[in-house]
Amino acid sequence: MDHSLTIHHTRDPHADTRTPDPHQDTFSKTILGFWMYLMTDCLLFTSLFATYAVLHNSTFGGPSSRQLFSLPSTIVETMALLMSSVTCGFAMLAALHNKKKKIIVWLAASFLLGACFVAIELSEFSHLVHEGNSWQRSAFLSSFFALVGTHGFHVSVGLLWMAVMMGQVAFYGVTVHTFRRLAVFSMFWHFLDLVWIFIFTFVYLMGVI
Repeated sequence: MDHSLTIHHTRDPHADTRTPDPHQDTFSKTILGFWMYLMTDCLLFTSLFATYAVLHNSTFGGPSSRQLFSLPSTIVETMALLMSSVTCGFAMLAALHNKKKKIIVWLAASFLLGACFVAIELSEFSHLVHEGNSWQRSAFLSSFFALVGTHGFHVSVGLLWMAVMMGQVAFYGVTVHTFRRLAVFSMFWHFLDLVWIFIFTFVYLMGVI
């Protein structure tokens, strides 16, 4: 038998316990639990997508998606959120190297980009309501506001979460606990980016073309 591929585990008496170990039980259980939460969120958004698919032609004599949606502003909105996902990824890389200042800088960049996304979305909603195209106008608009608004609410919660994480990293530095929270937040933020890609494609892009 070839023992060259055998891995022998020995305890390191001088191990640095200040840095997080992604294989420890608490970390693994937290990640598994959050994956389960994300699956429930997938079910929520799936139901909202299905509702929109059924009702997107039910305009009740009102304007259709082609008449309402502005693709250029939505592209700017999309780029802001996608770039925030990139900067969030850089924050996680900085956390792996225990670089506290870089974590805060990258999270601050993610926060600003996410805030831009929410601001553009609120401006779009305000314009629609001001023009008399609120969620009460038609079933199409009700399903649109429900889907896009739910995603926007998630992003707003993510911004609050991000602000808290910046404070914790600034105060406590990179510990096992702050790293675990950063990892979970990163999963949440990337999940919202993925959902938005589907919203942009099926709601805005297909609605305008």
